[in-house]
Amino acid sequence: MPTPHDVLRRTFGLEQFRPGQEEVITHLLAGRSAAAVFPTGGGKSLCYQLPALLLPGVTLVVSPLIALMKEQIDRLRARAVAAARLDSTLDGDEYRRVMTDLRSGALRLLYLAPERFNNERVRAALLRLRVSLFAVDEAHCISEWGHNFRPDYLKLAHFARLCRAERVLALTATATPPVLADVCRGFAIAPACAVRTGFHRPNLTLRTTPVRADRRDALLASSLKGRPPGPAIVYVTLQRTAEEVAGRLAGAGLPARFYHAGLADEERAAVQDGFATSADAVVVATIAFGMGIDKADIRAVYHYNLPKSLENYSQEVGRAGRDGAPAECELFVCPDDLNRLENFVHGDTPSFAGVHDLLREVFAQGEDFGLNLYELSGTCDVRPVVVSTLLTYLELDGWLQGGTPFYAAYQFQPLKPSAEILARFEGERRDFLKAVLRTAKPARTWFHIDLDTAARASGSPRERVVRALDYLAELGLLTLRADGVRHRYRRLKTPPDLEALAHDLHRRTLEREAREVARLNQVMELAGLDGCQGERLCAHFGETLAAPCGHCSWCLDGGKPAKLLPRAPAAIDEALWREANALRGRHRETLGDARAFTRFLCGLGSPRLTRDKLTRERLFGALEQVPFLEVLRHAEEPSGGRG
Repeated sequence: MPTPHDVLRRTFGLEQFRPGQEEVITHLLAGRSAAAVFPTGGGKSLCYQLPALLLPGVTLVVSPLIALMKEQIDRLRARAVAAARLDSTLDGDEYRRVMTDLRSGALRLLYLAPERFNNERVRAALLRLRVSLFAVDEAHCISEWGHNFRPDYLKLAHFARLCRAERVLALTATATPPVLADVCRGFAIAPACAVRTGFHRPNLTLRTTPVRADRRDALLASSLKGRPPGPAIVYVTLQRTAEEVAGRLAGAGLPARFYHAGLADEERAAVQDGFATSADAVVVATIAFGMGIDKADIRAVYHYNLPKSLENYSQEVGRAGRDGAPAECELFVCPDDLNRLENFVHGDTPSFAGVHDLLREVFAQGEDFGLNLYELSGTCDVRPVVVSTLLTYLELDGWLQGGTPFYAAYQFQPLKPSAEILARFEGERRDFLKAVLRTAKPARTWFHIDLDTAARASGSPRERVVRALDYLAELGLLTLRADGVRHRYRRLKTPPDLEALAHDLHRRTLEREAREVARLNQVMELAGLDGCQGERLCAHFGETLAAPCGHCSWCLDGGKPAKLLPRAPAAIDEALWREANALRGRHRETLGDARAFTRFLCGLGSPRLTRDKLTRERLFGALEQVPFLEVLRHAEEPSGGRG
């Protein structure tokens, strides 16, 4: 039996572990679940890749980033490690190959995005495996109190128990002490098995540069030209900003390209691949860029726009200087950014009416029911991610119990005659398949099959019908297509006062909104701090420095804080407000609610605004430069505001 050090040398070509790695791996090999809180570039991935080669069964790795999966799988395969991924980019043949390898026991590691656990075909396959290790990247997303709460992560903890995972590994670079405690509770990790390494990076220079919007491009170009040579990332908030800034930098003679989630897969891959191999490339990108690139020699990270939180900031600057050599990180602090970033937060907060409508829809269902989250989103004018969060609150508070998501519609296209398909099976299996296939209704080229009808006709559970169709697809006997994912729920109790429950849930969304605005304020406080910024950043993540860091703006400028520029006042034009109120009167159903009206004026879309084509109105976004809460205050006045 090889030792961890043997595998480290033979498979990964390394002579020694980085800080924390060996401790985490020791916990896992002893059968204990663990958490790894390492800074960006601290070597978290080895903590599950190495044990996967020493443990029986398969290691499931949950990651929200397809680029990260692809990069790691390519590297593992180059080391002769059997690894694969299941994500939305795979075609039918690729999916079948992965599932065949998984069932045969050929795979050591399988990477999945969190939403893949909503796929009943995938879940049915995973539940039949021996899962030795269930590794969850970005595990801070399980915490409602963290900076990036995602309801799907709470369901991951449930699925880890459902598939009888023998041990769990939670990984994150950005957990504060309270969030880490939440992660350990969620995944049943003993606090003694939570390994946190030092956050401080002495090779990173952290500079703060106050700037007006009209001077920012010139300062950025000057800084890029004046720094030591090496690859650089420039982070921006919006996709269009990435394209515009990259164009201006290229016009100034810099090798700049843009990257964002709106690009086609091949375009994103080309930018990533070019950056990975370049010695001087500049990529202007949204936060979608960086996590999937294992590049140690990034010499500079710029924040053209303010980051949303200290967690985002620390993760993004942490991509610089991972080789230990000096790297520059510059934060441009422009007051014009604040409205847009605050608006992103406010845009996710539903109106009370939207929450009330959602509860009315949910509790009008029977005891067992299925929901399409996108349909519910449109009906209630609540963004889909917020619908998911509200339903999660109802689960946590004992009103609902979530079940296995399922597809509302299945279709298949036979690749062989039905007689030839059935001839491959005997006895009860043949009778079962014959009963299932008889329920299919032909269309032009596809057959439609209702799984509940097929289950009744065959006298078997729905899950068996799903497994059978999936197996026939793997054998190349048919092509299978599933649409319309629905989420199963069981009503555990009925609220005696629906309006009171709606007020409680709405209050929680407002509290979350306040926490997110406070995170943005923490970034501003760090930028203007009269004290060591490195010390403050470390303290945020539970680390204490013995002395000032010596490499932040405050330390380098002789103990002088940066003088932040004031936020420009933005008035509400009286004539515009009268015109907006007249439009509100004509669209009372959509714009009558004060928060919905404010979202419209601040340029924040919603399902109902899109449905009614109001995002095409000239006044959509007319007050995006005015603070959201100021617009909301006017919209809530009894007369509808000014005028």
